[in-house]
Amino acid sequence: MEIIELTGENRKKLKEVLAKRSTNHFSEIEERVAAIIEDVKKRGDEALFEYSERFDHYPLNADNIRVTKEEIDAAVKKVEPRFIEVLKKAAENIRVFHEKQKRISWIDTKADGTILGQKFTPLATAGVYVPGGKAAYPSSLLMSVVTAKVAGVERIVMMTPPGQGGEISAETLAAAQIAGVDEIYRVGGAQAIAALAYGTESIPKADKICGPGNIYVALAKKAVFGQVSIDSVAGPSEILVLADETADARYVAADLLSQAEHDEMASAILVTTSAALAEAVKKEIEAFLPKLSRREIIEKSLEQFGFLFVAENMEMAIETVNDIASEHLEIITKDPYGDMTRVKNAGAIFLGAYSSEPLGDYFAGPNHILPTNGTAKFFSPLNVDDFMKKTSIISYSREALQRDCDDIVYFAEKEGLTAHANSVAVRFQ
Repeated sequence: MEIIELTGENRKKLKEVLAKRSTNHFSEIEERVAAIIEDVKKRGDEALFEYSERFDHYPLNADNIRVTKEEIDAAVKKVEPRFIEVLKKAAENIRVFHEKQKRISWIDTKADGTILGQKFTPLATAGVYVPGGKAAYPSSLLMSVVTAKVAGVERIVMMTPPGQGGEISAETLAAAQIAGVDEIYRVGGAQAIAALAYGTESIPKADKICGPGNIYVALAKKAVFGQVSIDSVAGPSEILVLADETADARYVAADLLSQAEHDEMASAILVTTSAALAEAVKKEIEAFLPKLSRREIIEKSLEQFGFLFVAENMEMAIETVNDIASEHLEIITKDPYGDMTRVKNAGAIFLGAYSSEPLGDYFAGPNHILPTNGTAKFFSPLNVDDFMKKTSIISYSREALQRDCDDIVYFAEKEGLTAHANSVAVRFQ
């Protein structure tokens, strides 16, 4: 990682580099995904069985597509008791945090008979995608499922690819049981997203699809959006650390590396007002690398999307933070709370030297399914509202409608919609 002076021109170049990580740059894969979705839409289970044989090398059929309760119970017994306890603690932290997001329906009445309100209704069915193999993330499963449960979703359906023998990660099944998943199916990839979007003979259609996955899963979610709701079209993970001369270089380096190990496309950026800190962080990264199991992935990530920027002042640094709108933002400065008040765009903000980003990934409670690729400028973390529908309620008495009749008729006629105008006027003719 090179140390770079932060200028307006360099910031522009940085955004251009980061944009290459977007799903908009995979048109060839997009075409393959579209074909898979159309096939599943037309042929249902039959298509799922064929794709399982082709991609997962597992003979899927109507009898083994769903993971049984007995399989789940047996798998959970293989998991270390300590991990079970950690999963339960994390799930409880997530539940407690998201309980505070719940909203209730409301009604506002007036003396003239006007009644206005809003009704909150949980979605009926949520689909959760969980990657398989080495990319299994029980933590993401907890984030999606516990949040949906808090919202009141009645049916939660999980999709995850099988191993060659049809096995599913025991840790994933343990997390699913703790979180309260209702049904689990051995289906992965774009075909799993298509099944949730349109339904098949075995798999129910979902109202919303959540969870991380590879580029095929991400593009499939993008393609079916509108047919169903989705959490987001997630890009590779990213972290931006905002730091000054008071930060511990060893902590900063460790935190940058924690995200770089996710993926070769992951991004790790330091923006600091201290050239000395940038130099120290660079040395600490070099010292850490030989000790880390995913060194090759980390080095490729840092080579492509790792940056150490030195800003002239904190104002320029925070302006850059808001421009990049990172998924994860750590603020390690002499006044992290004050600096946080000037931050407008970030998926999640971690304040102070002891609020390392993995705290949010695993345990603290706030959702770690976050907007990426600059979308924190207009998207929010996954939350209870994502699993709720809001329905407006309107009721007018004759007296209330008569009071507003002329204005409504006038408004409708200005839009050239005379039938709209008549619908109100006819009640007083």
